[in-house]
Amino acid sequence: MTAAAGETHEFKAEIRKLLDIITHSIYTNREIFLRELVSNASDALDKLRFEISKGTAIADADAPLEIRITTDKEGGRLTIADTGCGMTQNELVENLGTIAKSGTEAFMKSVAENKDAASNLIGRFGVGFYSVFMVADKVTVTSRAFAPDAAPARWISDGSGSFSVEAVEGDVPRGTTIEIELKEDTKDYGDPQRVKDVLRKHSNFISFPVLVDGEKTNTLPALWRESKFSVTPEQYKEFYKFLTYDEDEPLATIHISVDAPVQFTALLFVPAKGLGPMAFRDALHNGLDLYVRRVLISKEVKELIPEYLGFVRGVVDTEDLPLNLSRETLQENLVLRKIQTVIVKQVLDKLKSLAKEDPDKYATFFKEHGQALKLGYGDFAHRETFAELMRFDSSAIERDDNDTSLAAYVERAKEGQKSIYYLSGPSRDALDLNPHLEIFRAKGLEVLYLYEPVDEFIMDSIRTYKDLTIKSAELVEAGELDAFAGEAPKKETPELSKDEEGSLDDFLKKIKELLGDRVTEVRLSTRLTQSPSCLVSPDDHMTSSMQKIMRMVTKDTSVPKKALELNRDHALIRNLLAIYRNDAADPFLGKAVEQLYDSALLLDGYLSDPHQMVARINDLLADASALHVKG
Repeated sequence: MTAAAGETHEFKAEIRKLLDIITHSIYTNREIFLRELVSNASDALDKLRFEISKGTAIADADAPLEIRITTDKEGGRLTIADTGCGMTQNELVENLGTIAKSGTEAFMKSVAENKDAASNLIGRFGVGFYSVFMVADKVTVTSRAFAPDAAPARWISDGSGSFSVEAVEGDVPRGTTIEIELKEDTKDYGDPQRVKDVLRKHSNFISFPVLVDGEKTNTLPALWRESKFSVTPEQYKEFYKFLTYDEDEPLATIHISVDAPVQFTALLFVPAKGLGPMAFRDALHNGLDLYVRRVLISKEVKELIPEYLGFVRGVVDTEDLPLNLSRETLQENLVLRKIQTVIVKQVLDKLKSLAKEDPDKYATFFKEHGQALKLGYGDFAHRETFAELMRFDSSAIERDDNDTSLAAYVERAKEGQKSIYYLSGPSRDALDLNPHLEIFRAKGLEVLYLYEPVDEFIMDSIRTYKDLTIKSAELVEAGELDAFAGEAPKKETPELSKDEEGSLDDFLKKIKELLGDRVTEVRLSTRLTQSPSCLVSPDDHMTSSMQKIMRMVTKDTSVPKKALELNRDHALIRNLLAIYRNDAADPFLGKAVEQLYDSALLLDGYLSDPHQMVARINDLLADASALHVKG
């Protein structure tokens, strides 16, 4: 198409409709016009650099490759100029006067139901330049192509339905200059500080210098695009500070460059601390910043990294995406899923190396970010690495020591041990007193301490580690531990007489009768050495902690039926046996049995109302004190 000087052209009907949407809709993100124009200028400079590399003769060969932005706050004007490949008069008509029909139709369809979404779609359908009319009353584009004999030309439009093109007399430098007369309500874009803020947000890593009123704004290089061998530790620290505003050094830096299955580069950091007082909550709402060819597309894209690695900060840059994506498209994009797969492996491998090379540093990491990391128990593709990264408190380590790994547990395991044992509870003090731990302490077997509900899901997910089955100490049959030597010290108790032995079965039946169907059975324990009683699940499929979680989900407030185990050598059980043998109907026996049951419920975390138990304790204390008074 040949354009005569001074000709006026009407935009096609679909273009006029497009411009009407852009110029008259209310946008929450008008600033993206500057990102689009600077990106176009960068593309023009890239094309010129390619021509230079081919040895093509160009005009103004000594002119620097740069983007110059001039502001005029009082006059309400903004000028964006580049020294790129430029355009001829015909190219101005072709590039700025028409849009690919398919692109236009797709854009129209995307904003048909929600015009305010247009600003999130601009650039995706080849309509990036037209975003300028969100802020402009009039736009003048003056351009000269790179060929030495190219004639300059000018394109002018107010976005209302037509544009004009004309030849330009005189000397015009190579490249393109866009002069914008700002609307009354967008004159803040004539403020140099406003322009710099937008550029730092969206275009801070353009590979060519971007100058605002002569001052370079993109002073930080796009480090992720550099070879990791050429970047200094100081540069990484400076970039991390720029990205997070965190004064502390990151615990780990991960620099990724991948060509397949998708081409992308990334620079990721593991902060030394949670970035705020609500660090765990914040981590679940963050993501990685997504760039396309150094241009920021979207901040904190959750689709780039799973929730359990949400503490990772950084940027991802890819060539394999269009210059803009709607949020909906981001969520469905296959490229992003492939990028996430690579990133997850790289981050987990880095953490695994950190744990091996610097255990103290990894302990610091786990203290800060372990709560988030634990949420990865459902990532079965990385289950083995995940197991290596977990840390737990343990009966085998001192209270203030760093938590232990499963690998360290296995190294300490006894000869012939086939399981890794764990026990759940609210605290170390509570677990140290847990009756289920007594037999393990007696046998010198280590038990991992779990304090959080998610820990049970982790153990259920890992299941086995280095050929050892992971098993709750609460569900272990005492006979399984017979092969291990060792006994806990017992209080001196006389042997039961034959008559006493003969009364045991009836004694147990009496207790079952008193408790009714609240327990499945009452039996003598082979696991207790210090405590008088405990509750044991009737099967070996679910721990009491997991039962509570499941009942919470289903809103089941009932108390599960379990077996009550009694320690026949405990003084309290011996005394109750004597009371039973003397008078099976003695009311004290009923009170004491109820108290044993409630105490066991309390230890398991099932006692919802302590009022009856407190009243009963007072009665029992009154009875006991009366005996002392009589004595």
